[in-house]
Amino acid sequence: MEEHANPVLSLGPINFDLTILAMSVLTVLVVFILVFWASRNMKLKPSGKQNVLEFLYEFVFGVAKDNLGEHYAKKYMPFLFTLFAFILLSNNLGLMTHIQNKEGGSLWTSPTANMAYDFGLSFIVTVVCHVEGLKEKGLKGYLQGFLEPIPGMLPMNILEEVTNFVSLALRLYGNIYAGEILIGLLLNLRNVHIAWAPISFILMLVWIAFSVFISSLQAYVFTLLTSMYIGKKVNGH
Repeated sequence: MEEHANPVLSLGPINFDLTILAMSVLTVLVVFILVFWASRNMKLKPSGKQNVLEFLYEFVFGVAKDNLGEHYAKKYMPFLFTLFAFILLSNNLGLMTHIQNKEGGSLWTSPTANMAYDFGLSFIVTVVCHVEGLKEKGLKGYLQGFLEPIPGMLPMNILEEVTNFVSLALRLYGNIYAGEILIGLLLNLRNVHIAWAPISFILMLVWIAFSVFISSLQAYVFTLLTSMYIGKKVNGH
């Protein structure tokens, strides 16, 4: 029987990583609670928590509007804003603490530091893009898009769809996973000798600050590319 360092729930041939599952549920709950809290008692002249929520919403809307146009940006904002908020928090969860079990498995991590998880997110985006393309253009118009600008581009257009799917996942995974690996190495540095502890602490602070920037940037890039891919399917932009 295959052994797993992380806690696993096995249902037949399928194994569920309980750490990733717990972190995903935590992310969903935190995003929901924060948005619910910030959107209560909204005023015409925003302040405090409402300012932050409206800033994030307008930021995502600006990204979507550039790639989708105002009409489609409004239509897909619930999806894009949810995606941005979820990935933003997911990317930064692993920076808060580092917990391992006796087997060396992680009990606290960013869900997006898992390759399969990121491919799952990329798959959702890909499905949404193609389904919305079919709904907006119909089957004939959707298939016609693979023959543009000339029918001979069909193989390249199909390859582009595959590379979009793969690169969307790997870009996110590579940045978040690498960040968590380095944090683990810096934590282990203090175990080498007590003299390394202050250096390890300083390097940790610097790297965490940089990682927050990278994690936020990756949430932006993921949302940006998602809006571009949807825009290409629904209006050809």
